Amino acid sequence: MNKLMKKTGLSATAALIALAGWAQSSSTVPEGWHLKDLKTDGYYGISLDKAYDFLKSKNRKSTPVTVGIVDSGIDTTHEDLKSVLWVNAGETPGNGIDDDHDGYIDDVHGWNFLGSRDGKENVTKDSYEAARVYWGLKSKYENKTASQVPAAEKDQYDMWVRAKGEVFKDDGSQDEFILRSMDLLRKGDGTIRFDMKKEVYSGKDLSGYNPTTPNAAQMKSFLLNVCQANDNNDITNKELFDQMDNDVQKINNRKQPPKDYRDPVVKDNYNDINDKNYGNNNLTVDENAPLHGTHVAGIIGAARNNGVGMDGVADNVRIMSVRAVPDGDEHDKDIAEGIRFAVDHGARVINMSFGKAYSPEKKWVDDAVKYAVKKGVLLVHAAGNDNQNNDSTYNFPSAYYLDKTRPATWITVGASGPNEQSGIAASFSNYGKKEVDVFAPGVRIYSTLPLGNRYGNEQGTSMASPVVAGIAALVMSYYPDLSAAQVKEIIEKSVVKPTVLVTNPGTGAKVHLSDLCVTGGIVNAYEAVKLADTYKAKGGSARPAPSPSPVKKQAPKKH
Repeated sequence: MNKLMKKTGLSATAALIALAGWAQSSSTVPEGWHLKDLKTDGYYGISLDKAYDFLKSKNRKSTPVTVGIVDSGIDTTHEDLKSVLWVNAGETPGNGIDDDHDGYIDDVHGWNFLGSRDGKENVTKDSYEAARVYWGLKSKYENKTASQVPAAEKDQYDMWVRAKGEVFKDDGSQDEFILRSMDLLRKGDGTIRFDMKKEVYSGKDLSGYNPTTPNAAQMKSFLLNVCQANDNNDITNKELFDQMDNDVQKINNRKQPPKDYRDPVVKDNYNDINDKNYGNNNLTVDENAPLHGTHVAGIIGAARNNGVGMDGVADNVRIMSVRAVPDGDEHDKDIAEGIRFAVDHGARVINMSFGKAYSPEKKWVDDAVKYAVKKGVLLVHAAGNDNQNNDSTYNFPSAYYLDKTRPATWITVGASGPNEQSGIAASFSNYGKKEVDVFAPGVRIYSTLPLGNRYGNEQGTSMASPVVAGIAALVMSYYPDLSAAQVKEIIEKSVVKPTVLVTNPGTGAKVHLSDLCVTGGIVNAYEAVKLADTYKAKGGSARPAPSPSPVKKQAPKKH
């Protein structure tokens, strides 16, 4: 998973060297600004209240829509999420039996493709795909030129050369400084944890802390600087050191192959895409692993109008958790199997807030996407947070198949900010006049967090994608006869197009938003439901009927 998509957008190495960040000047925006309306509230939100008022005026009734979230997992005990979780009606919770004969035991709320079959071990951290590709193919292509490689291997060779450049893009001159600085910061962190009697603390917690050692003072100053650079005082020491560990891993990748985190735990035959019945039903794993997925889930469908926390976009949604994305780069097989699991279990929308620059088994993912398209599922993917042009760089899973054709029910989403002052196009967002379809709110998005019914702000295209997935679920819920292709068309045709120029995240030039994405606009729920109200279903049912279940479905268990 791209580090900027994963959590806060902080880069520990960059901060160590220059204390640089990509802050958006948006600290004064209200919680939930992404749901507000430009005309009445002054923010480029999705006008959600107006959307529900319109649906009420039309006396539209909703039906449940299942959204699959392929991500890091979800805190299934969260007060704002537990009532909206998808429940597999064919499973009896906790009986250790594959009641519905789908190959997954007790898959009540989803499935974890990053765990051992016995549930005792789970993958939370993984290596980077560039290192896996480089070291995995090194013996095959080292010291070879392109002219010495068979034509059938040209794409693989080109990928290896690109990965080698990625692994060795830094000359190592800063390695010693970075490692020494990290050691001092860890010592300071140990002192702070002892003084505060807290293992995990945030920049907010440090505001009243008086350091008792020079190293503690250095750690406090460093974390506060990173929080300031990222405009987010909720960044924790754990998130910071997780990123530092990732940076150390990249330093080590220049010297030795990356550690195999996945295979000793999962123990499938990774080279066989048909070996799919692996993993377990643990969707939370621990208190930290599901931060990203829990935040995404809340944006889509946190229980509305229940008097706690915040409101999700869709009001009649069932959240299905598919855990396939670790801290590090996801594996193509897990993504492909995750997509298929969501499709086979009734998801009409799949949110994918992850990405990487290499996809050695892209065909597996392409085949899974084609399967989802055939079954009438809408796939929503985050564009990435490297302020790069996706038209000319690599970001997988991509909006195109290997044969250069494009999935009919796929939307790629860039991130937008709350107003002109903060930047309508988020400064970190990837973009692309061909590859990115729409922009959606992705700066300082308030949503659910794991570990104790918490809430907080995160930002990235990871947050923009579920805004679009939520709108898709909303439209499908109130207009159930519309196909996924029609819903995609509605979302894209109903965008709000800024009349002012925006800043290109990559070049800094002032451009029209139409230069950064296909539609030139920001998604809007109100405009979407208004447009949906004028549509008629094409070709009968919105989605092909699922295959008959081999066993009779049971009534959902209350728990």
